[in-house]
Amino acid sequence: MNKQTPDQRAMVLLEDVRLKLASLAGEVNILRGIDLAVGPGETVGVVGPSGSGKSTMMMVIAGLERATGGRVTVAGQSLDGLGEDALATFRRQNVGIVFQSFHLIPTMTAVENVAVPMELAGRRDAVAEARQVLGRVGLGERLHHYPGQLSGGEQQRVALARAFAPRPRLLLADEPTGNLDQATGRAVIDLLFELHEQSGATLLLITHDAALANRCDRVLRLEDGRLVGDALAAPAAADLALERP
Repeated sequence: MNKQTPDQRAMVLLEDVRLKLASLAGEVNILRGIDLAVGPGETVGVVGPSGSGKSTMMMVIAGLERATGGRVTVAGQSLDGLGEDALATFRRQNVGIVFQSFHLIPTMTAVENVAVPMELAGRRDAVAEARQVLGRVGLGERLHHYPGQLSGGEQQRVALARAFAPRPRLLLADEPTGNLDQATGRAVIDLLFELHEQSGATLLLITHDAALANRCDRVLRLEDGRLVGDALAAPAAADLALERP
């Protein structure tokens, strides 16, 4: 069997990634030498206590935060040294992001929120694709509603549609159910995994919920800016947790 280097097989490759930020109390180490390889199409849950560096690691992978040390390679592209315009183009072409807060533009309808990022990327079929994806997430009758006219679950469905519509190679989801009740959150997560299955995108899911993380292929654990655990998920344990009332 031919061996592949991490660069050839990884959708996400972090090599000794470090991030230090200045504060009034002095320099703060946020990430302390992260080494990680995530393969194409893989689903990875990321858990750890608040302040452990989970969201920061995601921001570095997305090119929204610059590492102060190490190497970051995503979809075969080194992010080291790229300018802001190049990073924005890279994200439009490769990365979809879903946040805990929905980050929808309040003055735009659902279909506009989904279409505009694709229009900025030059997609001529942006509106048609937005309509189609919103239909897939169950909002075909809510295309022209504004975020303020939608429930929290519906707003997060719009955010999912916006992330998946450009057909990203990598999807990053940071506590996507954090602002939702349990039933609505479960429906959104089911939809997230369904869309992942249909698209084949690589998925990194940050969550405080161990059962949810165990729906992924692997579970990473961060503590104090370090990767302290990387193991195959335990689906049986996840199934038991999900069945609890």
